[in-house]
Amino acid sequence: MAKKERKGLGRGLSALMADIDGPEVATEDKAASAAGAILVPIEKVLKNPQQPRFDFDKEKLAELAASIKARGIIQPLIVRPVEGSDDEYQIVAGERRWKAAQLAQLHDIPVIIREMDEQEFMEIAIIENIQRDDLNPIEEARGYQSLMKTYGNTQEQVSEALGKSRSHIANLLRLLKLPMIVQGYLRTGKLTAGHVRTLVGNEDAEALAKVMIEKGLSVRAAEALVKQGVSKTPMAARPKGKKDADTKALESDLKANLKMKVSIDHDPSGKGKLTVNYKSLDDLDRLIAALSKSGV
Repeated sequence: MAKKERKGLGRGLSALMADIDGPEVATEDKAASAAGAILVPIEKVLKNPQQPRFDFDKEKLAELAASIKARGIIQPLIVRPVEGSDDEYQIVAGERRWKAAQLAQLHDIPVIIREMDEQEFMEIAIIENIQRDDLNPIEEARGYQSLMKTYGNTQEQVSEALGKSRSHIANLLRLLKLPMIVQGYLRTGKLTAGHVRTLVGNEDAEALAKVMIEKGLSVRAAEALVKQGVSKTPMAARPKGKKDADTKALESDLKANLKMKVSIDHDPSGKGKLTVNYKSLDDLDRLIAALSKSGV
C-alpha cells in the first residue's frame, strides 16, 4: 500500500478561513442564512481540547453575552463532526462565542460543519485567535510549539502558513523557556513580553521578575536590572523569597533561646538582616542582657 503523503502546513485553509472572518454577532435570521449554516442544540457542541487560548476576559465575555442575548449570533461557529457520534460537533473556531452563548442561555447556535483532519483542526484554531489578536504571547507560543511538535513543522513552515515572521515565532518560542511563574506574570499582564524577554536564560528570573513588578519598572529599567543582577540589587528592593533549611533552622534555634520571634533575611552576596521582635520592655531588657552576656 502506498504511504499517504502528509498534508503540507496551511494547504487548503483559505476557504476555511473565509468562514471565520467577520463580526461576531448579529441577528439569528442572518446567522441561520449564512452559507451552509445550520442551528444545532448548544449541548451538542463541544469545546476544542487543543484550543490554544486558555485565558478569557470575564468582563469582555459578559459584554459579548449581553450582545448575543439581545441580537443573537451572526458569525456561525466552525465545527467538525465528532468521530463516532451522529449529532455531536467539536468547535474549530468560535469558542468565545460558544462560551458567551452559554452565558446568554441560548438553546441553539448557528454552526458551519467542515470536515478536516487533525492538522487543519489545530491550524484553524491558532489562526482564528491570531487574526483577532485574542492570544497572549504565551498562548501564541504554545500554539506554534504544538504545530511544530505534533506535525513536525519547521519555524519557516509555520511562518509561511500563518503570515508571521520567523523572528517573531522564534522570539515567542523562547518565552516558553521561562519559569512557569514568570510566564504567569506575562499571561496576566503583570509584565509585558519586553520585560520577560530580558529574563530568558537567567537563573534569577523569578526574583528579578518580582522586583520588576514591585518597582513598576519600565522595559529599559528592567534591562538595566537584569544586567546589574539580583545580588547587587538593594535589599529593600528585593522581593522576599523562600528561605533555605539552614536559615530556618537558625531562626528556630534563636527563637527557642530568646523566646522571641526572630527573622533572618540572608542575601546571596553574604550580607543580611537579623530582626528580633519583642512584645514588652521586659522582653527588651532580657534581650539586652543576653547580648551583654555574649559579649556583643
